[in-house]
Amino acid sequence: MKKAIVIGASSGIGRAVAKVLGQDGYEVGLVARRIELLRQLQQEIPAQTYIKQIDVSKHEAAMVLLKELIQEMGGLDLIVINSGINTHNINLDWKPEIKTIDVNVSGFVAMINVAVKHFLAQNSGHIVGISSIAGLRGSGACSSYNASKAFVSNYLEGLRHRFRRNNIYVTDICPGFVETAMTKGEPGQFWVASAQGAAKQILTAIEKKEKVAYITRRWGIIAWLLKILPDWIYRLRYKIVKIEN
Repeated sequence: MKKAIVIGASSGIGRAVAKVLGQDGYEVGLVARRIELLRQLQQEIPAQTYIKQIDVSKHEAAMVLLKELIQEMGGLDLIVINSGINTHNINLDWKPEIKTIDVNVSGFVAMINVAVKHFLAQNSGHIVGISSIAGLRGSGACSSYNASKAFVSNYLEGLRHRFRRNNIYVTDICPGFVETAMTKGEPGQFWVASAQGAAKQILTAIEKKEKVAYITRRWGIIAWLLKILPDWIYRLRYKIVKIEN
């Protein structure tokens, strides 16, 4: 039976992906900080599940715990790294900035590092990272978040080139607006997908071993526009952000 681990499975996209993987016949390892939410999720998945409480911002400890989970599961075929935060840190205060980097960048790389070592040893595996349309351009309101998602996409592309001869597949999932706790109340949302709908499209991208998948797929149009849009036009969609000293 195929075996998958979802990092950041307690809510939102990660929770929905864990459920569709279980329905698709995977044994699923559920990872997050909030253990009670993982226990609740465990009851909703019809397949064999495992849970492990991991805080990816505590990098060294998180790596040890992920190794333990892989051993408990008896192997791993697929890892989905979904954990991420957005502190909306307009004033660039240091603590929220480093917290975003610790989770979205360093924590992301720590989890991949463990998975890659396992996949190289067995000469197969699939790495799926959840980035964002936000990673395509900078944001005056969420500078560290957008930059962290740009890192995720760039890093995944590098891994894809690095492991192209090792039977290790790498998929970058780039969601637009998805109905989650993180996006609740954000202004200007459109083409909002449900977490369940997004998860089904992500499963399709995993099955097809796609390199990059926009969720939902029409967000590929927005991605193309964002890449070619002149800076002066792009700036018009933002209000001037005043940095308070």
